[in-house]
Amino acid sequence: MKTYNFKNRELSWLDFNDRVLQEAEDPTVPLIERLRFIGIFSNNLDEFYKIRYATVKRIALSNQKEKKLYKGESAKDLLTKITNRAIKLQEKSTVVFSSIIKDLEKKNIYMINENNIPIESLEILNEFYQNKVFPQLKIVILNENDNFPQLTDFSSFLIVSIKSKNNRLFYALIQLPSEINRFIVLENNNTKNIILVDDLIRYNLNKIFKIFDPISVTANMIKFSRDAELDFDDDISKSYLEKISKSVKDRLKGEPVRFIYDKEINPKTLDFLLAKMNINQETDSIIPGGRYHNKRDYMNFPSLNRKLVYKIINPLNIQGFNFEKSFFENLENKDFLQHTPYHSFNHILNFLFEASIDPDVKRISITIYRLSKLSSVANTLINAAKSGKEVIVQIELQARFDETANIDYAKLMQDEGVKLIFGIPNLKVHAKICLVEKEVDNKIKKYGFVSTGNFNESTAKIYTDFTIFTSNREILNDISKVFDFFNFNYKKFKFNHLILSPYKTQTYFTDLINNEIKNAKKGKNAFIKIKLNNITSYSMVEELYKASNSGVKIKMIIRGVCCLVPNTKGMSENIHVVSVVDKFLEHTRMFVFCNDGDNKTFISSADWMTRNLENRVEVTCPVLDKNISNKLNQIFDIYWKDNVKSRLVNSKNNNEYRNLSKTKLRSQHEIYDLHLKDLEKQN
Repeated sequence: MKTYNFKNRELSWLDFNDRVLQEAEDPTVPLIERLRFIGIFSNNLDEFYKIRYATVKRIALSNQKEKKLYKGESAKDLLTKITNRAIKLQEKSTVVFSSIIKDLEKKNIYMINENNIPIESLEILNEFYQNKVFPQLKIVILNENDNFPQLTDFSSFLIVSIKSKNNRLFYALIQLPSEINRFIVLENNNTKNIILVDDLIRYNLNKIFKIFDPISVTANMIKFSRDAELDFDDDISKSYLEKISKSVKDRLKGEPVRFIYDKEINPKTLDFLLAKMNINQETDSIIPGGRYHNKRDYMNFPSLNRKLVYKIINPLNIQGFNFEKSFFENLENKDFLQHTPYHSFNHILNFLFEASIDPDVKRISITIYRLSKLSSVANTLINAAKSGKEVIVQIELQARFDETANIDYAKLMQDEGVKLIFGIPNLKVHAKICLVEKEVDNKIKKYGFVSTGNFNESTAKIYTDFTIFTSNREILNDISKVFDFFNFNYKKFKFNHLILSPYKTQTYFTDLINNEIKNAKKGKNAFIKIKLNNITSYSMVEELYKASNSGVKIKMIIRGVCCLVPNTKGMSENIHVVSVVDKFLEHTRMFVFCNDGDNKTFISSADWMTRNLENRVEVTCPVLDKNISNKLNQIFDIYWKDNVKSRLVNSKNNNEYRNLSKTKLRSQHEIYDLHLKDLEKQN
């Protein structure tokens, strides 16, 4: 039996976050956007520790005899590798951050701290501190007898060491106020000074702790991450909504997985903290860092200067769409492709709005995974229910880190008459589908859409996603069956076009791959094009290795984690993998199979990960409209030609920028221009 090589999932994820850091490092990226990429890098790392590192730690600490991972590596050894790699990335991010700060100074934008506040700004800052910061300070005095307070994730803390005149040493913990924007902008003529709330607190430390009569007060930042896995109790008297709510609250008490501290901290203070917090130095990732943590806040760094941020693009209308007609009339004779953020998300909002007020619409069914904080989608569905329509919403309460928001919306919709479905035991619902049923001439006419992304107007501005609007009865009948499946999951349903996880996705794509292998062996043209966020399923990777060895040409665009090792003789020499990281987050999932010249094209909500193939309800949809299929192929080819933001994945020169020609092609810019030209041709 042939032995294949795979890249470790966790280490591949860290490679991806290094690509994000490359954007912060890139001098061609606008300065403030580079700072925001530092924020994205930091936020990604937070979530990685709370999910992936926590999972490996649980394996390392489990009582199972078998604690070996891929190639016999122990979980503890992998934890060490992760920590070492994370420390290097953290150090690199500090260097990149310092470089950006220096470049900002050339633009008369200065990051100041408590030691160099201009005299003319003191009055403003004192007023801000007294009125905004001081009332929200959370301070705990620590001593040898105290239980250490519960530290919340995604918060930053200052550990304060206070030495009094009588030589007594006290420790205090200050939680940075989360309700206040961390960046305070001070303008003076053409100069902009920015001070962090952290440093404004440092400036006032002597005032805060004057009761101790201090001779010295020092403060260092620390940050703490916990296991984010949800644990459920088995109390049958509780509703699913109650169980999820309790589990989210219990997450606050999750096991520690990472502790970051200011490397300038006094060793005695550090020892005190590690002892009080019960940090396990063998399994918890302990990382020395710089003066500031929670750089995720830099995702919201103020724009300050339009020249230092990305140019705003105006979202386009969909080609061929006639706004003089109703949405449903437009769909009578053809399908439409929405490609956000190039196309306006308003097309989805308009579709739902029209359905909500059309007196002939009887039912709206939709899946919801993540909603924006102020969701027009949710409001429109509520209005439809108030108008007497049957509104069915499958809402996923276990959408990681959005559980609380989804719980709140679920309660609101339930109160307003929306019928909620809370999913299937042990299966998250990740499908992105909508069905509208309208009475036309005493018959029910169906309209709807299938998407690769969430119905979230906020993320639609920065995530690339495909949505296909259709009135194709066969596709929509399958969507109707998906909603029947949510209610009657003990029944077997036959789907004519849609491919549904967890039952069919893996076998269906395996069959398509085998068909390419068969054609390649007959000497026919055989290729596969794949665009995904992540591929971690070893079984699917093995199928692609087999295809490569049979002569099938495989192009893969993988944004994030990739366990496949390409370009390896005798294993994957016909597979090429790149990753595109740019202004927009690449979130589209698509597949093209040659099929002996009769191409089969699909869009999907599913990555090729075990969870998507086996533990979630996912929908993959064939693209039946030839024009849309051709357009998707055209878009894939533009991505493939990118030589500005495209990197090599799992190659000898991992994460190296891909240079194809002297003529620069930046795919996200080219794709916008493609959609713009389509619109101009129409006019």
